[in-house]
Amino acid sequence: MTEYRRFLRRLVRNYIIGSVLAVLCLGGAVMTSALKLPIGGFDALFVVLFISFLVMMSLELLTFSRQVRPIRSLFLEDQPSLDHIRDAYLQIHRLPALSVLRILGPHLFGLSVPAILLTLWFMHTGWVDLPVHYIGIAASGAVLVAGMHALIEYFLTDQAIRPLLKVVSEMGERQYNVSVSLDGRVIVSTQRKFQLSAFSIGTFPLLFFVLATQIRLSVTGSPLADDYWSWASLILVFGIFFSSLGAWLLTRSVRQPISNLEKALLAVQKGDLEVRASDLYSDEFSRLVSGFNHMVHGLSQRQSINDQLLQSYFSTLAAALDARDAYTAGHSQRVAQYSLLIGRAAGLGQEELDLLNKTALLHDIGKIGVRDSVLLKDGRLTDEEFEQIKKHPTLGEEILKQVEPTEMMAPLLPGVRSHHERYDGRGYPDGLAGTDIPKFGRIIAVADAFDAMTSDRPYRSGMPLEKAISIISEGKGTQWDPYYAMLFVNTFYQEQNSTISSIRASDPSARRMEPTSPPPQAL
Repeated sequence: MTEYRRFLRRLVRNYIIGSVLAVLCLGGAVMTSALKLPIGGFDALFVVLFISFLVMMSLELLTFSRQVRPIRSLFLEDQPSLDHIRDAYLQIHRLPALSVLRILGPHLFGLSVPAILLTLWFMHTGWVDLPVHYIGIAASGAVLVAGMHALIEYFLTDQAIRPLLKVVSEMGERQYNVSVSLDGRVIVSTQRKFQLSAFSIGTFPLLFFVLATQIRLSVTGSPLADDYWSWASLILVFGIFFSSLGAWLLTRSVRQPISNLEKALLAVQKGDLEVRASDLYSDEFSRLVSGFNHMVHGLSQRQSINDQLLQSYFSTLAAALDARDAYTAGHSQRVAQYSLLIGRAAGLGQEELDLLNKTALLHDIGKIGVRDSVLLKDGRLTDEEFEQIKKHPTLGEEILKQVEPTEMMAPLLPGVRSHHERYDGRGYPDGLAGTDIPKFGRIIAVADAFDAMTSDRPYRSGMPLEKAISIISEGKGTQWDPYYAMLFVNTFYQEQNSTISSIRASDPSARRMEPTSPPPQAL
């Protein structure tokens, strides 16, 4: 509550500063001239101003109380909810704009409307002797004073809210471990802020001069007063035009580099770490753009290192698994490379290819949970032993579910679980069929079968590559997805076995032979 009281004191101080500056700049000059005007009934006018001031303060205090109510209630609660903290945080950000509405609303009309009505009534009763057009001048002056006050109040409030925002943000972090922020939400755009501010700064002095001159000419009885507005209007039109033009040019000058950085930031949010903001500026934005580009370059280098470490992590896991059996050494790496051949032929994007590679490297990770007596058995497996082997896809899924962060492993789980499903529905563990089998599972099934058929085992030698390709071609639509099976077969013949042979070269125990002519079904 101490911070809130300190904040209120800042707002009151700023309100007084804004009022004094605005009134002294225009109100002082107007009132000084007005004292020389032929006005009767100054006592009545004082009553008018006093009553109007009370009305203005009552309305303004009521409005201000409503504006700060969500903030005040936050500091009165011992344990505010997270939604309450967020609402208060948002309301604090709105206060500068709300202060403008308060000054141009209850402040302006709460003073001017009662003053005009009371003055007209006093003039009607004869208590005040005042030319009617002076009321119009006074009303114009009130609008101008309120506008100047609102401009000052906005920027003073904008500075005053910063300490309170920090306190509320820390409250959310402390009580709910949540960093409270606007998350990119814009309350007042830079374009609107600069445009209105620059326009006001250029226009208010001009309006002040025109109004003060009008009062002065009336006081002195100058003959220029008769045709004053004919040339004053022309000056106002040109002045407002140039103020508007200057405000627009200034806003555009500031908005362009901000838009440039926003586009670059959006690209970074989408994962593009090669993007760079255009360094086309000679002011402080040049340093900002340079810092941004330096930061993104650093992120890109760190991402590259992380990718290499992650790839090493997956490869090491696969190598550790393959090391359990000397006869299957390199199996996971080869299956990953065959899978990538199929994925590229299918036109998968780089992101999908990366996930496919990781999935294929870990497709047999569940075999860690299979006993050595079963996994490394030389002879034919019994039905019970085969049932143990059939559990490795689900074991692999469960193992990867334990790896943090879980969202990184989630895309790999379907392929790991389903790489032994058959296209005809006779596979395991779920008996899925056709396109119900996840895409990565269908691709890895082809690659896994090919490597298994062409690798040596203690109880058999690996078959020739051409024979294994023929079996895959014949099994399309039954054991394997016909599309991915034929992509692999066609890749084998179209590249004359060079790519696949180079992959097999990493395993000296694997049987290799050159293909002769492709079977008809492979074309």
